[in-house]
Amino acid sequence: MIDLLASASITTDLIEQTSSSARVQEIVRLSLAPAFLLAGIGAVMNVMMSRLIWIAERIERLESRMDDEQSRKDKLDIARLCRRRRLVQRAVMYSTGAALSICVVITLLFIGALIKQGTGTITAIAWITTMIFLITGLVHFAMETVVAAAGQPRYSGDADNDD
Repeated sequence: MIDLLASASITTDLIEQTSSSARVQEIVRLSLAPAFLLAGIGAVMNVMMSRLIWIAERIERLESRMDDEQSRKDKLDIARLCRRRRLVQRAVMYSTGAALSICVVITLLFIGALIKQGTGTITAIAWITTMIFLITGLVHFAMETVVAAAGQPRYSGDADNDD
């Protein structure tokens, strides 16, 4: 079986192209920046998911408490929370798209080192796609924080000094 694989020209080309440990080290080094970006996206998504879970639980608590009658304020709170939930859901989806496309970038870096055809254009397109997804996700997350802050009571630093 190994002889069959070794006799194939594709296998021979792959072995020759990756036999240099310097070349493999270079590929790994090039993939570190996208891998760190992937870790950063994961950390931000963790925060987003925590907010999404909090919002969903808050909506459930409000709805269960108000089964019989809802005041105008309660209806407005639920509407604001539903808007926040939609924004965070979109932020998570776009961030997931960014994570997936950065995985494609890393894969293309390794494939590009193994095949003779250049993958630079495809890799660049995947990188740009990653940035578009990431920026869009972060904008949605920022919009959610603005909506959250707008619904909170205002803090007055002078409240303690009222005479």
